[in-house]
Amino acid sequence: MAVEVVYRSSRDLERLFMDKAEADRHDKMLELAEALATVLQQAVPSLNEQQSEDLGIFMARHRDVFSRAFKNNAEALAELPPRDA
Repeated sequence: MAVEVVYRSSRDLERLFMDKAEADRHDKMLELAEALATVLQQAVPSLNEQQSEDLGIFMARHRDVFSRAFKNNAEALAELPPRDA
């Protein structure tokens, strides 16, 4: 019988990772997504909870692209994947 060590994000208990660093990155991404969702909901009250959560996760997953865009490189936004990707 083999023993496997797996890691789980504290914010996403269903997802398992084989690498602690990957689990930590996922946890931090979800933490950022939650903060972004809160800010988006406050800025645009017409967004429902699911929409703000989806937007927060999208922005957190692509934080490097948004970071470059916010640093006067709007062309970086062209690198974002299409909606269905």
